[in-house]
Amino acid sequence: MMKFLKPVLLLLIPLFIATSCITTKDVRYMQPNENLVINEEGLVPYNIPVYRVTKNDILTLNIVTTPKGDAAQFYSALNTSTNSSISTTAGTGAAGTGGNMTIYFNGLKVDSKGDVNIFGIGYVKAEGRTIEDMTQEIQNRVNENFVQGKSEVRLNTDGITYYILGDVETVTITGEKVAHKNTLTLTEALAINGGLNRTIDRRNIVIHRKLPEGIKIAKIDLTREDVMNSPYYWVQNGDEIFLNTHGKNLNGFGKDPIQTLTTAVSVLTTAMSIYLILTRL
Repeated sequence: MMKFLKPVLLLLIPLFIATSCITTKDVRYMQPNENLVINEEGLVPYNIPVYRVTKNDILTLNIVTTPKGDAAQFYSALNTSTNSSISTTAGTGAAGTGGNMTIYFNGLKVDSKGDVNIFGIGYVKAEGRTIEDMTQEIQNRVNENFVQGKSEVRLNTDGITYYILGDVETVTITGEKVAHKNTLTLTEALAINGGLNRTIDRRNIVIHRKLPEGIKIAKIDLTREDVMNSPYYWVQNGDEIFLNTHGKNLNGFGKDPIQTLTTAVSVLTTAMSIYLILTRL
Protein backbone atom coordinates (compact mmCIF):
# COMPACT_ATOMS: atom_id res chain seq x y z
CA MET A 1 0.00 0.00 0.00
CA MET A 2 2.76 2.46 0.94
CA LYS A 3 4.71 1.68 -2.23
CA PHE A 4 1.63 2.68 -4.21
CA LEU A 5 0.98 5.90 -2.26
CA LYS A 6 4.51 7.27 -2.60
CA PRO A 7 4.57 7.83 -6.38
CA VAL A 8 0.95 8.97 -6.42
CA LEU A 9 1.65 11.58 -3.75
CA LEU A 10 4.76 12.79 -5.55
CA LEU A 11 2.74 13.24 -8.74
CA LEU A 12 -0.23 14.94 -7.10
CA ILE A 13 1.78 17.61 -5.28
CA PRO A 14 3.25 19.36 -8.37
CA LEU A 15 0.00 18.82 -10.27
CA PHE A 16 -1.99 20.51 -7.51
CA ILE A 17 0.42 23.45 -7.40
CA ALA A 18 0.42 23.85 -11.18
CA THR A 19 -3.36 23.79 -11.53
CA SER A 20 -3.84 26.19 -8.61
CA CYS A 21 -1.77 28.99 -10.12
CA ILE A 22 -3.31 31.77 -12.21
CA THR A 23 -1.68 31.92 -15.65
CA THR A 24 -1.25 34.82 -18.07
CA LYS A 25 -4.23 33.53 -20.06
CA ASP A 26 -6.38 34.10 -16.98
CA VAL A 27 -5.48 37.79 -16.67
CA ARG A 28 -4.70 38.97 -20.21
CA TYR A 29 -7.42 41.12 -21.78
CA MET A 30 -8.76 40.82 -25.33
CA GLN A 31 -6.92 37.69 -26.44
CA PRO A 32 -7.27 36.91 -30.18
CA ASN A 33 -10.43 35.00 -31.01
CA GLU A 34 -11.63 33.72 -34.38
CA ASN A 35 -15.22 34.73 -33.59
CA LEU A 36 -14.41 38.45 -33.62
CA VAL A 37 -16.60 40.17 -36.22
CA ILE A 38 -14.83 42.80 -38.35
CA ASN A 39 -16.05 44.63 -41.44
CA GLU A 40 -14.47 44.87 -44.91
CA GLU A 41 -12.27 47.73 -43.74
CA GLY A 42 -10.86 45.63 -40.92
CA LEU A 43 -12.75 47.55 -38.24
CA VAL A 44 -14.83 46.21 -35.36
CA PRO A 45 -18.38 47.58 -35.94
CA TYR A 46 -19.92 49.57 -33.12
CA ASN A 47 -22.70 47.68 -31.37
CA ILE A 48 -23.82 50.45 -29.03
CA PRO A 49 -27.35 49.85 -27.69
CA VAL A 50 -29.65 52.87 -27.61
CA TYR A 51 -30.60 53.79 -24.06
CA ARG A 52 -34.35 53.75 -23.44
CA VAL A 53 -35.88 55.52 -20.49
CA THR A 54 -37.34 53.35 -17.72
CA LYS A 55 -39.68 54.05 -14.82
CA ASN A 56 -38.07 55.88 -11.89
CA ASP A 57 -35.36 57.41 -14.09
CA ILE A 58 -34.46 61.01 -13.29
CA LEU A 59 -33.60 63.20 -16.27
CA THR A 60 -32.09 66.66 -16.62
CA LEU A 61 -34.00 69.28 -18.61
CA ASN A 62 -32.93 72.74 -19.75
CA ILE A 63 -35.05 74.98 -21.97
CA VAL A 64 -32.94 77.85 -23.22
CA THR A 65 -34.90 80.87 -24.51
CA THR A 66 -34.28 84.29 -25.98
CA PRO A 67 -34.68 87.08 -23.38
CA LYS A 68 -37.90 88.67 -24.71
CA GLY A 69 -39.87 85.65 -25.93
CA ASP A 70 -43.11 84.56 -24.28
CA ALA A 71 -41.38 81.42 -22.99
CA ALA A 72 -38.85 83.64 -21.24
CA GLN A 73 -41.67 85.67 -19.69
CA PHE A 74 -43.49 82.51 -18.62
CA TYR A 75 -40.37 81.34 -16.80
CA SER A 76 -39.35 84.87 -15.77
CA ALA A 77 -38.22 83.82 -12.30
CA LEU A 78 -35.38 81.86 -13.86
CA ASN A 79 -34.41 84.32 -16.58
CA THR A 80 -31.26 86.39 -16.88
CA SER A 81 -30.70 89.64 -18.72
CA THR A 82 -29.10 87.97 -21.75
CA ASN A 83 -30.73 84.58 -22.04
CA SER A 84 -32.78 82.27 -19.89
CA SER A 85 -32.66 78.66 -18.91
CA ILE A 86 -35.27 76.51 -17.27
CA SER A 87 -32.87 74.30 -15.38
CA THR A 88 -33.96 71.30 -13.36
CA THR A 89 -30.43 70.34 -12.28
CA ALA A 90 -27.21 71.84 -11.04
CA GLY A 91 -24.24 70.87 -8.94
CA THR A 92 -23.07 67.44 -7.85
CA GLY A 93 -24.21 65.03 -5.19
CA ALA A 94 -22.27 64.31 -2.03
CA ALA A 95 -19.95 61.32 -2.13
CA GLY A 96 -21.33 58.18 -0.57
CA THR A 97 -24.94 59.34 -0.54
CA GLY A 98 -25.94 57.32 -3.60
CA GLY A 99 -26.97 59.42 -6.57
CA ASN A 100 -26.94 63.13 -7.20
CA MET A 101 -28.92 64.82 -4.43
CA THR A 102 -29.66 67.96 -6.45
CA ILE A 103 -30.96 65.95 -9.38
CA TYR A 104 -33.02 63.77 -7.07
CA PHE A 105 -34.92 66.76 -5.67
CA ASN A 106 -35.01 68.93 -8.80
CA GLY A 107 -34.75 66.50 -11.71
CA LEU A 108 -37.42 65.37 -14.12
CA LYS A 109 -38.76 62.15 -12.60
CA VAL A 110 -40.35 59.36 -14.63
CA ASP A 111 -43.43 58.31 -12.66
CA SER A 112 -44.98 54.87 -12.14
CA LYS A 113 -46.98 55.30 -15.35
CA GLY A 114 -43.84 55.98 -17.35
CA ASP A 115 -44.57 59.70 -17.84
CA VAL A 116 -42.86 62.97 -16.96
CA ASN A 117 -44.72 66.14 -16.03
CA ILE A 118 -43.06 69.27 -17.41
CA PHE A 119 -44.16 72.61 -15.97
CA GLY A 120 -45.96 74.67 -18.62
CA ILE A 121 -46.04 71.77 -21.11
CA GLY A 122 -47.82 68.89 -19.39
CA TYR A 123 -47.31 65.14 -19.37
CA VAL A 124 -44.96 63.51 -21.87
CA LYS A 125 -44.62 59.75 -22.34
CA ALA A 126 -41.09 58.68 -21.37
CA GLU A 127 -40.88 54.94 -20.67
CA GLY A 128 -39.32 52.96 -23.51
CA ARG A 129 -38.38 56.04 -25.50
CA THR A 130 -34.94 57.39 -26.41
CA ILE A 131 -33.67 60.73 -25.18
CA GLU A 132 -33.61 62.04 -28.77
CA ASP A 133 -37.23 61.07 -29.36
CA MET A 134 -38.39 62.73 -26.15
CA THR A 135 -36.36 65.85 -26.87
CA GLN A 136 -38.06 66.27 -30.24
CA GLU A 137 -41.56 65.97 -28.76
CA ILE A 138 -40.80 68.40 -25.94
CA GLN A 139 -39.33 70.84 -28.48
CA ASN A 140 -42.49 70.61 -30.58
CA ARG A 141 -44.68 71.20 -27.52
CA VAL A 142 -42.60 74.22 -26.50
CA ASN A 143 -42.85 75.64 -30.02
CA GLU A 144 -46.64 75.21 -29.96
CA ASN A 145 -47.10 76.80 -26.55
CA PHE A 146 -44.61 79.64 -26.93
CA VAL A 147 -44.59 81.21 -30.39
CA GLN A 148 -42.63 84.41 -29.68
CA GLY A 149 -38.87 84.28 -29.57
CA LYS A 150 -36.77 81.15 -29.86
CA SER A 151 -36.16 78.25 -27.52
CA GLU A 152 -34.04 75.14 -27.42
CA VAL A 153 -34.76 71.98 -25.42
CA ARG A 154 -31.83 70.14 -23.87
CA LEU A 155 -32.78 66.81 -22.31
CA ASN A 156 -30.32 64.28 -20.96
CA THR A 157 -29.44 61.83 -18.23
CA ASP A 158 -26.90 62.84 -15.60
CA GLY A 159 -24.12 61.11 -17.52
CA ILE A 160 -23.77 57.32 -17.31
CA THR A 161 -24.29 56.10 -13.76
CA TYR A 162 -23.11 52.55 -13.12
CA TYR A 163 -22.29 50.37 -10.12
CA ILE A 164 -19.30 48.07 -9.56
CA LEU A 165 -19.56 45.31 -6.96
CA GLY A 166 -16.76 42.90 -6.06
CA ASP A 167 -14.91 41.15 -3.27
CA VAL A 168 -12.92 42.70 -0.43
CA GLU A 169 -9.83 42.90 -2.65
CA THR A 170 -11.63 45.28 -5.04
CA VAL A 171 -13.01 47.65 -2.41
CA THR A 172 -11.08 50.56 -3.91
CA ILE A 173 -12.94 50.36 -7.25
CA THR A 174 -16.39 49.29 -6.11
CA GLY A 175 -19.36 51.58 -5.55
CA GLU A 176 -21.47 54.03 -7.52
CA LYS A 177 -19.70 55.65 -10.47
CA VAL A 178 -20.67 58.43 -12.87
CA ALA A 179 -19.04 59.05 -16.25
CA HIS A 180 -20.04 62.29 -17.96
CA LYS A 181 -19.71 60.81 -21.43
CA ASN A 182 -22.10 59.84 -24.20
CA THR A 183 -20.59 56.36 -24.57
CA LEU A 184 -18.56 54.18 -22.21
CA THR A 185 -17.08 50.72 -22.76
CA LEU A 186 -16.70 48.15 -20.01
CA THR A 187 -12.91 48.27 -20.27
CA GLU A 188 -13.01 52.08 -20.04
CA ALA A 189 -15.23 51.90 -16.95
CA LEU A 190 -12.81 49.51 -15.24
CA ALA A 191 -9.72 51.46 -16.34
CA ILE A 192 -11.14 54.71 -14.96
CA ASN A 193 -11.35 53.00 -11.58
CA GLY A 194 -7.88 51.49 -11.60
CA GLY A 195 -8.43 48.24 -13.50
CA LEU A 196 -8.80 44.67 -12.21
CA ASN A 197 -6.34 42.89 -9.96
CA ARG A 198 -5.38 39.22 -10.21
CA THR A 199 -8.14 38.08 -7.85
CA ILE A 200 -10.93 38.83 -10.35
CA ASP A 201 -12.08 36.20 -12.83
CA ARG A 202 -12.06 38.09 -16.12
CA ARG A 203 -14.02 35.26 -17.76
CA ASN A 204 -16.95 35.72 -15.40
CA ILE A 205 -17.96 39.40 -15.33
CA VAL A 206 -21.73 39.64 -14.80
CA ILE A 207 -23.83 42.60 -15.98
CA HIS A 208 -27.32 43.43 -14.71
CA ARG A 209 -29.01 45.86 -17.11
CA LYS A 210 -32.29 47.67 -16.54
CA LEU A 211 -34.61 47.60 -19.53
CA PRO A 212 -38.18 48.92 -19.78
CA GLU A 213 -39.37 45.28 -19.73
CA GLY A 214 -37.25 44.20 -16.77
CA ILE A 215 -33.66 43.35 -15.79
CA LYS A 216 -31.43 41.50 -18.25
CA ILE A 217 -28.48 39.45 -16.93
CA ALA A 218 -25.45 38.87 -19.15
CA LYS A 219 -22.06 37.22 -18.67
CA ILE A 220 -18.96 38.83 -20.16
CA ASP A 221 -15.55 37.26 -20.85
CA LEU A 222 -12.91 40.01 -20.99
CA THR A 223 -10.17 37.59 -22.04
CA ARG A 224 -11.76 37.26 -25.50
CA GLU A 225 -11.46 40.06 -28.04
CA ASP A 226 -14.87 39.23 -29.53
CA VAL A 227 -16.37 40.75 -26.37
CA MET A 228 -16.24 43.98 -28.39
CA ASN A 229 -19.10 42.62 -30.53
CA SER A 230 -21.40 42.34 -27.51
CA PRO A 231 -23.92 45.09 -26.70
CA TYR A 232 -22.97 44.53 -23.05
CA TYR A 233 -19.45 45.70 -23.80
CA TRP A 234 -21.01 49.18 -23.81
CA VAL A 235 -22.01 50.38 -20.34
CA GLN A 236 -25.48 51.88 -20.07
CA ASN A 237 -27.03 54.09 -17.44
CA GLY A 238 -27.95 52.01 -14.38
CA ASP A 239 -25.76 48.98 -15.20
CA GLU A 240 -24.58 46.86 -12.28
CA ILE A 241 -21.19 45.24 -12.89
CA PHE A 242 -20.39 42.23 -10.70
CA LEU A 243 -16.72 41.22 -10.33
CA ASN A 244 -16.41 37.59 -9.24
CA THR A 245 -13.40 36.23 -7.37
CA HIS A 246 -11.30 33.75 -9.31
CA GLY A 247 -11.83 30.19 -8.06
CA LYS A 248 -8.09 29.59 -7.84
CA ASN A 249 -7.68 32.60 -5.60
CA LEU A 250 -10.26 31.24 -3.15
CA ASN A 251 -7.74 28.48 -2.36
CA GLY A 252 -5.11 31.05 -1.45
CA PHE A 253 -3.32 30.93 -4.80
CA GLY A 254 -2.93 33.52 -7.48
CA LYS A 255 -3.40 36.78 -5.66
CA ASP A 256 0.22 37.64 -6.39
CA PRO A 257 3.45 35.65 -7.08
CA ILE A 258 4.70 35.95 -3.51
CA GLN A 259 1.46 34.61 -2.02
CA THR A 260 1.39 31.83 -4.61
CA LEU A 261 4.95 30.78 -3.74
CA THR A 262 4.33 31.01 0.00
CA THR A 263 1.17 28.93 -0.20
CA ALA A 264 2.81 26.40 -2.50
CA VAL A 265 5.72 25.94 -0.07
CA SER A 266 3.25 25.51 2.78
CA VAL A 267 1.28 22.88 0.87
CA LEU A 268 4.48 21.07 -0.13
CA THR A 269 5.77 21.10 3.47
CA THR A 270 2.48 19.69 4.77
CA ALA A 271 2.41 17.02 2.07
CA MET A 272 5.98 15.97 2.82
CA SER A 273 5.18 15.77 6.53
CA ILE A 274 2.24 13.49 5.78
CA TYR A 275 4.42 11.46 3.47
CA LEU A 276 7.11 10.98 6.14
CA ILE A 277 4.51 9.97 8.71
CA LEU A 278 3.03 7.42 6.33
CA THR A 279 6.43 5.94 5.49
CA ARG A 280 7.03 5.23 9.16
CA LEU A 281 3.78 3.37 9.67
